[in-house]
Amino acid sequence: MLDIQRLRVLDAVARLGSVTAAARELNYSQPSVSHHLARLEAETGARLVQRAGRGVRLTEAGRVLADRAAEIIGRLDSAAAELAAHVGLRAGRVRLAAFPSALGTVVPAAAVRLSRAHPGLDLSLAEAEPPQALAMLRAGQVDVAVAFHYDPPEPAQDGVRVTPLFDDPGFLVTPPEVPPGATPAAHAGAKWIAGCDRCRGHLLDLCAGEGFAPAIAFTTDDYVAVQAMVAAGLGVTVLPGLALSAHRHPEVRVGPITGSTRRVFAATYGEPPEPPATAALLSALVQTAPPPSP
Repeated sequence: MLDIQRLRVLDAVARLGSVTAAARELNYSQPSVSHHLARLEAETGARLVQRAGRGVRLTEAGRVLADRAAEIIGRLDSAAAELAAHVGLRAGRVRLAAFPSALGTVVPAAAVRLSRAHPGLDLSLAEAEPPQALAMLRAGQVDVAVAFHYDPPEPAQDGVRVTPLFDDPGFLVTPPEVPPGATPAAHAGAKWIAGCDRCRGHLLDLCAGEGFAPAIAFTTDDYVAVQAMVAAGLGVTVLPGLALSAHRHPEVRVGPITGSTRRVFAATYGEPPEPPATAALLSALVQTAPPPSP
């Protein structure tokens, strides 16, 4: 049977890329980390790491085991948190990953609601775009992932359960001297600013549906930077309502558009029922209304 502490050592080496950094994180000596790795190789009968300059690199077998180790460690940590929080949610921890504009709007409001209902519950937050947040969820690194999708929805992932939260409408954002126009097609000849990979893909689909391909001049997933660029006359863009609620540049024009709604949801992993802490966080998210549209 594989030793869980040695799996923690392998996970740390995989994430940090060196024995020295792993030893520092785990409060071990470097020889102790090397010993654990050697023992793990003996247990598995496979070479797991190899030297790479001043650091180490995982072999293919090491990468396979490290990926599983991360999932196992995440699940064990989740179990410990669930047990700590089981009795009346007087203590314990619940972990949430969410995309940036949700972290700047609905998540803080839900956190306040959760804290008032369960003051002993510790909430930790991580910023992650939907693909990364869902990967963290499956690996046991978080208990809830707040994510979004555009229509049509992507295929459901095995073991991931989805709780719809709200619809987040899209808005056309233009420089102050440029009228917003009714549709993106009104700005077919303009330069465009795109966001994250998922939002960029949606922008391309949206414009294709109106018969043109946008000339994308800049790409950034920072909605503050996007609006600053628009205000400076560097292009036009489409932003969701949450991004504009989190930050609204005073020198941009905003107009609603059709066909640009994204669906915001909370995802959990595993069989029901939810652990008490996770259920409490889900309840707080569901009860928290999104901010008004700009």
